[in-house]
Amino acid sequence: MSDVLLVDRSEGVATLTLNRPESMNSLSVELKEALLEATRDVSGDPSVRAVVLAGTGRGFCVGQDLREHVALIEAGDPSPLSTVTDHYNPLVLTLARMPKPVIAAVNGMAAGAGAGLTFACDFRIAAKTAGFLLAFANVGLTLDSGVSWTLPRLIGSARALALSILAEPISAESALEMGLVNAVVEPDHLLPAAQELAARLAQGPTAAYAAIKQSISYAATSDLESALAKEGELQVAMGHTEDHPAATAAFVAKQKPVFVGR
Repeated sequence: MSDVLLVDRSEGVATLTLNRPESMNSLSVELKEALLEATRDVSGDPSVRAVVLAGTGRGFCVGQDLREHVALIEAGDPSPLSTVTDHYNPLVLTLARMPKPVIAAVNGMAAGAGAGLTFACDFRIAAKTAGFLLAFANVGLTLDSGVSWTLPRLIGSARALALSILAEPISAESALEMGLVNAVVEPDHLLPAAQELAARLAQGPTAAYAAIKQSISYAATSDLESALAKEGELQVAMGHTEDHPAATAAFVAKQKPVFVGR
């Protein structure tokens, strides 16, 4: 794995840390490819039951590496124009469809595609030093990295439109007030808080968590009848897992259940 991305596995939790602090973790081609490989790897690894996405230095991720982007365009390289298809779309799909909980630990500014990556996660814990900025319009671009789908579902269409068009930064406290993040903590407690939540979730019924994620995602674009049918389908599948009978037996015996995630 490239040193632009640090990967740590410990007790069922994988922590993926963006590691280009000199550029506030801007997304170079190397980092995008390393992150896509790592997210796919942990998604398919049954020993990983929860994931933390973090960043080193002052910023979480300020989005596309524009210096690299401009240099490639000036050199006549067409690859920057396909990065949404080649990198951002599969990254967002992998994060959103991860069959285990994903927590973004937002230490500083999350801008552009960097913000988009956090929106694709299941939980967002922000340091008091964090902020969010959708600056696409400032460089004459529209939304990417799934923002058009994820952000309205998190905070509503009116707020999502305002943040996208006005392209003004919002603080961690403002993000908490509008429901964009789940918690705001002191900077030195950010990673411990994210990993503590990940460790708690890793001990839980991760197969059920995956089904819950799938159910909510499906219902977001379905009518009630279809959503009910999907709930029934997924509930039958969960009833055939090892976790369900073990947990119900533990409940009857007034014992703490032990989940294996299958």
